[in-house]
Amino acid sequence: MHWKILIGMILGLLFGLLMKSIEQKGLIIDWIKPFGIIFINLLKMIAVPLILVSLINGLADLKDISKLSKLGGRTIGLYLSTTVIAVTIGLVLANVINPGSFINEASRESLLQNFASDAAQKIEIASQAKNNGPLQPLIDIVPSNVFHAMTDNASMLQVILFAILIGIGLISIKRKQAKPVVKFFKGLNEVILKMIDFIMLAAPIGVFALMAALLVEIPDFTTLQALLVYALTVVLGLGLMMFIVYPTLLYSFAKVKPKRFFNAIAPAQLLAFSTSSSAATLPVTMECVTENLGVDDEVASFVLPLGATVNMDGTSLYQAVAAVFIAQAMGIHLDLSAQLMIVLTASLASIGSAAVPSAGMVMLVIVLGQAGIPEAGLALIFAIDRPLDMCRTAVNVTGDSAVSGIVASFIGKLHTKKSNLFD
Repeated sequence: MHWKILIGMILGLLFGLLMKSIEQKGLIIDWIKPFGIIFINLLKMIAVPLILVSLINGLADLKDISKLSKLGGRTIGLYLSTTVIAVTIGLVLANVINPGSFINEASRESLLQNFASDAAQKIEIASQAKNNGPLQPLIDIVPSNVFHAMTDNASMLQVILFAILIGIGLISIKRKQAKPVVKFFKGLNEVILKMIDFIMLAAPIGVFALMAALLVEIPDFTTLQALLVYALTVVLGLGLMMFIVYPTLLYSFAKVKPKRFFNAIAPAQLLAFSTSSSAATLPVTMECVTENLGVDDEVASFVLPLGATVNMDGTSLYQAVAAVFIAQAMGIHLDLSAQLMIVLTASLASIGSAAVPSAGMVMLVIVLGQAGIPEAGLALIFAIDRPLDMCRTAVNVTGDSAVSGIVASFIGKLHTKKSNLFD
């Protein structure tokens, strides 16, 4: 499957480049891109039912609330630790490479002017979030109507809370009473997993359409040249997280070799890169981790849905680089204390803003405001945000998978047996 996705990705880029060169953008937008949107919608359609059912199954299998406490504490601790590492790497690289110094005055003015309206929209969303009060993220986790929450993929944390409460309820009542409910959810889980298999048959076509649309929609290449150093700085940091930090942690704590890890999660990584959505990729991530990596269902069904909403290592690293880049481009000096606050703000924002649409950009506005950097500088990075969003989503999914393997190893739920994905 991952080879088919990769071929679809390459062919889509080549086809998009061809259509862009002969000025046939309308053909791609009207007749090709819709198939990519349909594919993403299919994955998003199944995400909420999968999270709800798999979490309930996983928690019911624990049979003990103390196990849930142990599982949750280790998961949150690992997610926070990798986020802090990601932000720190981003800050170090941004200070060493100094990407903001490579933007000239003409490019800066052009970017600020062309993307001013996009930046204003994100600033408005962030200002609304800040005006809600410090405990608003906590309020947002608790749904007033769980059925309404299930209709919105931005309300994943509310669905997770509801599933956790049902799971705790099943653990707490007599096993005889819980058995028919558990049996129902286990059967429903098998049906959903089979639906995912069917949806994934369309993955190469969906990825082809998304890549072709991406290439014809990106701005003029001459403008992007000014942002190349910034993009390379972000990609270098993301590469360090994906190929150094995660494999090292996984081998140190779970004795999983890097080759086995990357072979196991390759389909999820490629799909995350194509869709730019951790939630849309979640069904595939769960199947890769359980079927290929050997993580027990009860661990994967808790760790991965939580990670898809609160763990944003790639996004946090990108925010650190972007904040320093914008400050450098505008001639603003950030001292050590300001950069330490960026580490803290980006780490906490990655959890608190999970329910906010366009979370990555909104989080960045909050980080910029805290550091005293003009939020309008957001316009400097919009032109190249889409490709970087693809890269950081792949890192987010890789981080979720690595943490699930480590947590499973901690509690003796990591199996060595491997099977074929989508069999």
